[in-house]
Amino acid sequence: MIRIYGMTESGNCYKPRLLLAKLDLPFEHVEVSSRSGATRSANYLARNPNGMVPLLELEDGRMLAESNAMLLYLAEGTRFLPADPYRRGLAYQWLFFEQYSHEPYIAVRKALLTFPERAKDATPERLAVTLERGNKALGVMEKHLAGNAFFAGDAMSVADIALYAYTHAAGEGGFDLAAYPAVSAWLERVRADPGHVSIDWLP
Repeated sequence: MIRIYGMTESGNCYKPRLLLAKLDLPFEHVEVSSRSGATRSANYLARNPNGMVPLLELEDGRMLAESNAMLLYLAEGTRFLPADPYRRGLAYQWLFFEQYSHEPYIAVRKALLTFPERAKDATPERLAVTLERGNKALGVMEKHLAGNAFFAGDAMSVADIALYAYTHAAGEGGFDLAAYPAVSAWLERVRADPGHVSIDWLP
C-alpha cells in the first residue's frame, strides 16, 4: 500500500488525498507536521531532504515529493489527466500557475492569519501584498472560468484539484469569494464531482 506523509490541515497535503479518494485507491496516511518540527527530524529528512510535506512513498519504497508532481503521477491513465496533448498542456499550465501565482499568496495569507506561530510574520505590509496578489490570482481564475467549466477542458482534471485545495478555504485568509461568482460556481462543480472528500478526511 502506498503511504502519504503529510499534515491533515494542509492544502498541499489534501491534493493527493483528494485524488486518491476519487480514484478509490487505498493508502496509508502518516501525520507529519511542519508546525511541530517533525519535518526537520533526521528520520524524515532521510526520506525527503527538502524537509517538506506531503511526501508520497510508493509500495517499492521509492519517494516522490511536491504535491503537484504527485497528482501527475497518480493521475496517469485516469480521467484526471487529459489524453489530448493541448489539454494536458493546459493542465500543466494551471499546475504551475497554482504553485507560482496562487499558493504563495492565498495559502500563505491564510496561514499568517490562522496559525498562531505565524502571527509574528503577519505584518501589515505582508498582509497587504498577499491580499493584492491573491486577488490577482482569483481574478485570473474568474476570467477563465467565466467561459469554461474547468481549467483544462470540459472535464475535471488535476489542475482543478490543485487549485481547489486552497481556493475553497480562501475566505479564511480574508478573500471575498462572493466577488468571484465564476470561481464560486466552479467550487460547487468540483464538490459535485464523484468521490469528493473534505480536507479533514482521512482513510
